[in-house]
Amino acid sequence: AIGKGIGLMHDCDVVHGDLTTSNIMVRRVNESDQYNSVVFVDFGLGAMKATPEDKAVDLYVLERAFISTHPNSESLVRTSTVDSLLRQISLTLSFRSSPF
Repeated sequence: AIGKGIGLMHDCDVVHGDLTTSNIMVRRVNESDQYNSVVFVDFGLGAMKATPEDKAVDLYVLERAFISTHPNSESLVRTSTVDSLLRQISLTLSFRSSPF
């Protein structure tokens, strides 16, 4: 859910600027809902018209936040969020640098 939310935000060229676990809220839409939704808060350092580098910084800050505040979460962060989004950024960079 977190990775999808970040992906949607970055697809709209919006960066958070301070993606930490303190700025991510998880809520259940209703009691019977099996899945949670993710809400990002505090866009005070955010920006629109983000570059791929800005998006990468967002991901790096989130990775560092997970690792420093949630011990032993490296594998969770690495596999579910950062790698998939870094692949998206890499594809975006490849597409933008293509002469065609």
